Amino acid sequence: MVTLETLNSADKSLFVSALSEIYEKSPWVAERAFARRPFATVAALCEAMAATVAAASRAEKIELVCNHPDLAGKAARAGALTAASTAEQGALGLDRLSDAEYARLEKLNGDYADRFGFPFVICVRRRTRDAILEAFERRCGNLPDEELETALFEIDHIARLRIADRVKGPGMAKTEGRLSTHVLDTLSGKPAAGVRIELYEIGASATSLLVDTITNADGRTDKPLLGGAPLRAGKYELRFHVGAYFAKSGQKLPEPAFLDVVPVRFAIAEPEGHYHVPLLVTPWSYSTYRGS
Repeated sequence: MVTLETLNSADKSLFVSALSEIYEKSPWVAERAFARRPFATVAALCEAMAATVAAASRAEKIELVCNHPDLAGKAARAGALTAASTAEQGALGLDRLSDAEYARLEKLNGDYADRFGFPFVICVRRRTRDAILEAFERRCGNLPDEELETALFEIDHIARLRIADRVKGPGMAKTEGRLSTHVLDTLSGKPAAGVRIELYEIGASATSLLVDTITNADGRTDKPLLGGAPLRAGKYELRFHVGAYFAKSGQKLPEPAFLDVVPVRFAIAEPEGHYHVPLLVTPWSYSTYRGS
């Protein structure tokens, strides 16, 4: 980590050295952003580096995009990525794909490069694997200029997250999302304590358990279900084990209970947003909505 204060007082060599890999293999972004100092906030640093890219020539922009590796491509399999790209792709499991998944991505990479002349770039820390594949296939239909702007938009998100990882100071750029829940027992008119909740990521090839927790006395979880990072855009399911909760409530209910596990399937589209998915439930009915 480096502080914003240090960057504001550093000479050009130290400044560029600290930020040279924020934009993949493109130290010229840091070199030109140096002239925009001082930065009052870390967010201002992010904006200055993004503005530097926006002011670059078309050829420089295309070169910047070309500096990014293919998703799970030959460079990744050979261990030839930068440290940042290795961590980003590895966190999503792109270094642990099956042969069939590698073959699918290899074909998508090839088709995309043939159409646009540069690699497909997406901020993998902001999407699930399925959402990335859907975006990959959808973006192949874009016009070349439109796709170049989309790639640069994704690169700015990558850079913002890398800056958040490396620079400490006031006014951090918004890079984190939050998913929370709240269970209300509307039969008794109180928060539902002790309800087991499971959160799953729903994918085409698998369903992955992300969180398994219990509601507290307020009917909430002790910490957000997801937080401290961007939410990955994609599809999810919350499973509320209300049958076991009502069985312990002292209410006289038929056996087996009408409601056992209540599933709520939803999608996240805003990685930096706050998604609150409450459940209002009785032994015979339930409702939900996107809250705040």
